Amino acid sequence: ELDELLLDEEGAFSLSGFQEFTFLPRHQQLSERVRKRLYYGWDKDCSLDNLSSPVADIAVELLQKVAPSPIRRLQKKYVSHVSREACISPCSMMLALVYIERLRHRNPEYLQQISSSDLFLISMMVASKYLYDEGEEEEVFNDEWGAAGKVDVQTMNTLEMNFLSAIDWSLYTDPRELFEVLSWLEG
Repeated sequence: ELDELLLDEEGAFSLSGFQEFTFLPRHQQLSERVRKRLYYGWDKDCSLDNLSSPVADIAVELLQKVAPSPIRRLQKKYVSHVSREACISPCSMMLALVYIERLRHRNPEYLQQISSSDLFLISMMVASKYLYDEGEEEEVFNDEWGAAGKVDVQTMNTLEMNFLSAIDWSLYTDPRELFEVLSWLEG
């Protein structure tokens, strides 16, 4: 079946129809689980492109503890604003939490130097880029994230380079890590 999706009538490799192919088995069940357990409501037409209020509360509490600097302390209003403006998905949040946990173990000094607001913004941007930036229609631009987070593009670029360096460019995540974070969030 996959060969039929990827080969055109001349037998050449083609990506037409590729969007029909689902990479994550049981994606629909996962979406329903996220919608129900992370309090996004029951309306299936409601998009999952910003964080629910309980998830925003968790983000604030967790990031204030992880990045304790009193400068630019993360507030729920900021999380809600960035979440809405940048269309942060629950999956981006889960991946960002995986990255932050890696930083806690590999580079705790970095977490002492960055504000919780900046950590929220940059971890969400990097996670969104990793998950959704295919380099064509769904490109993620630093200036757009900067506008959502109310920082200039040079600051976004610096935050991104520092974050990637701190995490040693280790962005790949085993799906089990995401499901561990989802289970933790559900708890």
